Amino acid sequence: MIDKKYIQELADLLDKNELTEISVIDGDKSVLIKKEKTFAPPPFPQITASTVTSSGETETLVCTPVEVKKGKPVTSPMVGTFYRASSPDADPFVEVGEVIKEGQVVCIIEAMKLMNEIESDAGGKVVEICVENGQPVEFGQVLMYVE
Repeated sequence: MIDKKYIQELADLLDKNELTEISVIDGDKSVLIKKEKTFAPPPFPQITASTVTSSGETETLVCTPVEVKKGKPVTSPMVGTFYRASSPDADPFVEVGEVIKEGQVVCIIEAMKLMNEIESDAGGKVVEICVENGQPVEFGQVLMYVE
C-alpha cells in the first residue's frame, strides 16, 4: 500500500507547479493523480428571463453573451511554457498589428526543456495575442488570432 502522506505530497506538488496530472510507478504499485482545470466565468453580464408555464411553474432562461473573435486561431500543439521571443533580450517574434506569412515562427513553447518553434498555419494580420510571456499553456489553447 502506498503511504497517504506520500500521496498528499504528490497532490501538493501538482498544485504548486500548476500541473494537471502526476503518475508514479514503483514496482507493482502505481499512483495517478489528476486535476481538472476550472476556468473563470466570462466577464460578461448574464441576462435572465423568467416565464410562467401553463401549470404555474416558473422557468428561467439564462443567456450569457459570447465574445466573437475575428480571425483564425493559432493554437498550442502541446503543453508547455509560452515565450514570445527566442531569449529574454530578443525582440518578440510577432506583435499585434503585424502582418505575418503562413509558416512564420510566431512563438516558442518550452516542453521538457526543449524549445519548440511554433509556426502560423495562416497568413495575415495578428489581431490579438492571448497569452502572456512565460505563461503555461495547455494543448489546444488559443495563443493568438490571425485575421
